[in-house]
Amino acid sequence: MAGDLIYLCRDCLRRGDGKPRRCPVCGSPRVIAHAELGSLAIAHLDCDAFYASVEKRDRPELRDSPVIVGGGKRGVVTTACYVARISGVRSAMPMFKALKLCPQAVVIKPDFSRYRAESRRIMEKLRALTPLVQTLSLDEAWLDLSGTERLHGAPPAVLLARLQLQIERDIGLGVSIGLAPNRFLAKIASELDKPRGFAVIGAAEARAFLAPRPASILPGVGPVLTRRLVEAGYATIGDLADADIADLRRHFGVHGLRLAKLAVGEDHRAVDPDQIRKSLSAETTFNDDLRDLDDLEGVLWPLCERVARQARREAIAAGAIVLKLRDSDFRIITRRRIAPAPTQTAKIIFAIARDLLAPEVGRLAYRLIGVGLADLRPDSGVETDFFSGTESRALETEKALDVLRGRFGDGAIVSGRNFRR
Repeated sequence: MAGDLIYLCRDCLRRGDGKPRRCPVCGSPRVIAHAELGSLAIAHLDCDAFYASVEKRDRPELRDSPVIVGGGKRGVVTTACYVARISGVRSAMPMFKALKLCPQAVVIKPDFSRYRAESRRIMEKLRALTPLVQTLSLDEAWLDLSGTERLHGAPPAVLLARLQLQIERDIGLGVSIGLAPNRFLAKIASELDKPRGFAVIGAAEARAFLAPRPASILPGVGPVLTRRLVEAGYATIGDLADADIADLRRHFGVHGLRLAKLAVGEDHRAVDPDQIRKSLSAETTFNDDLRDLDDLEGVLWPLCERVARQARREAIAAGAIVLKLRDSDFRIITRRRIAPAPTQTAKIIFAIARDLLAPEVGRLAYRLIGVGLADLRPDSGVETDFFSGTESRALETEKALDVLRGRFGDGAIVSGRNFRR
């Protein structure tokens, strides 16, 4: 009922009871109304077409143009602006297909140093509201605003609407926000009203809201598990919610119990600012297909340097190395190996990745190569205990190079690829 609703104007931050079509103070149509608006505190913030939005902000002449951020004609789409998306362009789409759909698009090579800098500015604003910020990537994060109303003089919904306006004003980028009782629902809500959106999913409506949606949107449900769910008769989230828990457990083990809870909107995971990412990777697409080992290794080495520097920057180490290849028919090959000791050095990462690469060379030509770090963990502790002797020596050298690059720029120091057996 309308009388049970609380509204918030996202432009002037006026609050009141009911559900007006426009704000009674400023006349803005950007009014959000929900019965649980005053009590929810878990949010998910997602930057709108982040990389493309940074490029458009810095190049105003592109404001109304379709912009694709990606790796050239043989690469893939990293991000597409909303103008390009109207033509059907999507992230991870092969560039040649994207340009066929949107031939007038402006293609820009990604500049991750700029994107990281803008990400830091945004995350600083989030952490000014609460220390409970868990980043998922450069352009999205969860926030737990429980207990902040007294400190900031406003409930979480108002703080988030104000934050959205501040990011647009101070940084020039749009973000979308989802507000809900838990992380799972907040992330779904942030996708409902893009761009510049603000959506709410309450606990009371969660089960009915989720029921018709495909099971594939549940966290941790990838293509393989989706197929298994459909084959077992669980195509929608509602199918899972109505299922017998014993049947789910019999079919899917402990994952079945987790799916049953998510299907009714339950998610007890806390927003954890100390949780490290699950993986870290870098990849590149070639102008021409490569099949020679020396050529592939020459591309692999700088990728190993890139992920190693990022691991050291984030104070994490990898327990496993993953090699990714895409052949000329766009088939993806992945190979994984456990590291002998947790590593954050290009030397060790490259040595393992090269061993994974060697058996795959000669049979096929490849259009892409990538390297990833998995089984990540903090690098805290005494280094001589945490790392092997070889790793410690390599780590000392590469940290010294980090310092020099920090002072003189990334291009000032170029290390040689002298790790051949």
